[in-house]
Amino acid sequence: MKKQLIALCVGAALSSPAIAQQEQSAATEQQIKQLLQQMEKLQQRVAELERQLDEEREIDTAVVAAETEQVQPATDDEQQVGAIPPRERINDNSALAARVEQLEADIEDAENAPIAIGGAVRSQFVWEDYNEGNKDRGGDFDFDIFRLDFRGTIGDVILSAQYRWFQYMEAVQHAWVGYNFNENWQGQAGITKVPFGNTPYNSNNYFFSSNFYVGLEDDHDAGLKFLYRDDQWDFDIAYFVNDEQGGVDGYVSNREDRYAYDPLGVRLAGEGIYDTPSLAVGESNSFAARVARKYSWNNEQSFEMGVSGQFGQMHDGTDDVGDRSAWALHGVYSIDRWTFMGQVSQYDYDMEMANEGIVVGAYAFYDTIPSKATLYTANVAYSLPVEIGPITNLTFYNDYSLMTDKRGGSEDTFMNVLGMAVSAGGLYTYFDLVTAKNQPFVGGSMVGDSDDTNTRFNINIGYYF
Repeated sequence: MKKQLIALCVGAALSSPAIAQQEQSAATEQQIKQLLQQMEKLQQRVAELERQLDEEREIDTAVVAAETEQVQPATDDEQQVGAIPPRERINDNSALAARVEQLEADIEDAENAPIAIGGAVRSQFVWEDYNEGNKDRGGDFDFDIFRLDFRGTIGDVILSAQYRWFQYMEAVQHAWVGYNFNENWQGQAGITKVPFGNTPYNSNNYFFSSNFYVGLEDDHDAGLKFLYRDDQWDFDIAYFVNDEQGGVDGYVSNREDRYAYDPLGVRLAGEGIYDTPSLAVGESNSFAARVARKYSWNNEQSFEMGVSGQFGQMHDGTDDVGDRSAWALHGVYSIDRWTFMGQVSQYDYDMEMANEGIVVGAYAFYDTIPSKATLYTANVAYSLPVEIGPITNLTFYNDYSLMTDKRGGSEDTFMNVLGMAVSAGGLYTYFDLVTAKNQPFVGGSMVGDSDDTNTRFNINIGYYF
């Protein structure tokens, strides 16, 4: 019984569900519910064992008292087959108490493992109307990523890290250590998320919003961050020495092998939009801040509105060669099963030399963005709990992004993603129909000047553990 209960406890504690995320990092409501149910059953079993122990102790106390009052040989009836002598019962109860104590210790150890290890394995099906070979084959099914997550606390010091392996590259997503100064303030040091815009994501779909492709969504850099949280306010302030690869002269083999987009160079006249930049640059000495006011009227209605900003220098390895800045106004409104999300943001690279845009890199290739632009996003999502075999939730969404007012006057970028996310145990699957113009990963580039609209149908299947 002990082994079965310990196995149940350890299994429940170590099978930490994935956090519901764009890739997810992490957990579905049903998995959390199942975990709580398992722990409740285990606690009930421990309570039952304790009750049995108390009853046995009461019996032994009565037996000992009777033996003290009547010191005489036991009768034949008292020595019948199967009767347990008082001393043996006491020993048996002591063993039971020890088992319960050990079980409680095992429960505590399983619930408080210093560092929890999780991750995900993902693959996807892709159909693209702008890729003739892909269209002729009826689409392609490929491996996407394998990732490992580490999170936990040892001696009040927090660890959070994630590393990803793709077919074509590998990269750290984040890696920081932290400390809770009190119930409201936390500090983080390392490769930590840049506080900007709607969080944790400014989107519902697998492709994020267009902000991600200019470095303004789910970006992580190397530095220090302080977070304040209470029922009404979120406040973040951060200083970043450089990007997650050590800046322009970081010791890496390929600067474009990274999870999130960062500025990596200046696009000079005559260079192609996907070429390796001849003038490499990197982020340096950046500051970022985000503040949001939260309102909650009941369990089914909430609203958050906020403002974000960041400022930093651009360095070529020898000198500062320009500045960059960005700001955003953002808000999220939730009522019942509906969530509405909106954001307007603008960025500006003020460089000392004439240029055709800023070179950015991620996912093993270079791209180009305008040196200045304004972006708008408007998203809506509906979450529907269901019981269809292993499926526990369906989230329907439509995310729209527009990038306009580009320096240089090129055509606007837009992306609309109509989709559905399906939760089923450890599986989290995105079904996305993407319609876009001048959008990376949908047949275009942010600095592109095309009038063509492209379509991509994407199914990303992820198992989170």
